[in-house]
Amino acid sequence: MKKLTYLTLSLFSIFSFAQEVSKERVKTVLSTLASDEMKGREIGTQENENAANYIAKLFKENNLEYCTGKSYLVPFDYNGKTVYNVCGIKKGKSDQYLGFSGHFDHIGTSDKSGDNIYNGADDDASGITTLVGIADYFKNKKPEFSMVFMAFNGEEKGMLGSRAISTDKNLDHIYNKMTALFNFEMVATESQWGKNALYMTGDGFSDLDELFNQNAVNELKINADPYAKQQLFYRSDNVSFVKKKIIAHSFSTVDMTKASHYHHENDDINVVDFDNMTQIINNLAKTLDKLSPKNFAPKYNDQVKF
Repeated sequence: MKKLTYLTLSLFSIFSFAQEVSKERVKTVLSTLASDEMKGREIGTQENENAANYIAKLFKENNLEYCTGKSYLVPFDYNGKTVYNVCGIKKGKSDQYLGFSGHFDHIGTSDKSGDNIYNGADDDASGITTLVGIADYFKNKKPEFSMVFMAFNGEEKGMLGSRAISTDKNLDHIYNKMTALFNFEMVATESQWGKNALYMTGDGFSDLDELFNQNAVNELKINADPYAKQQLFYRSDNVSFVKKKIIAHSFSTVDMTKASHYHHENDDINVVDFDNMTQIINNLAKTLDKLSPKNFAPKYNDQVKF
């Protein structure tokens, strides 16, 4: 009888906590994308394509459906060469979508001797790892919202990938039902508010942050944009979807007054606070698990420029 009870408790524990994303998983995904072997993931390189294929493999592990065609890889043209965004769908209880995105490209290598690889651990392997972590969390769950996960290419060259995929008519069936897009951009470090906190670019343009914070678990907090004058809202991949009048903001932890690693070769895994990242990913996912079309329908105000 004791054995049976122990087995029951063990099974209960597995099913209760299976969705938690482990720090080891976060480390594995981020370290793979930011490895020296990826050589900075510059668009148009073999390493960039390798990164796209790796993300597609992660999407397959999470049993995501294709967004369009017969592959997670969504092609577009870059200087006469075919390059790829990566896109996968998780069907929920509703046909309304939440989007989760980040860019996987970075700026390649430099000509200097020594460490000449722009690993882009924070920018933006951390964002990709965050959206993969959310997909991990919901692998065996059916969320209220359907979900679309998009890894953009070519952000560093002018948001090329997000522009291409946002105008892809084959995805209009998703965009026409998209309630909001969460774009993750540099979330590897502790924010100026401490751990378990992010900020939202363009927070004055919609009520997404207020609605999210009302449902936030474990004291997770989305803070106001501390760099409003820099207009980061219009300078990241979310803007491709703003132009479609979809609620789309970027979420970050980076303190730009201290970010000496930004676009430098030292943006490697040494800058990453894996404990904080793992906590944020799990608390984001647990909060998203509480959201539904009934309690989460953010709106733009008249301040945003389309």
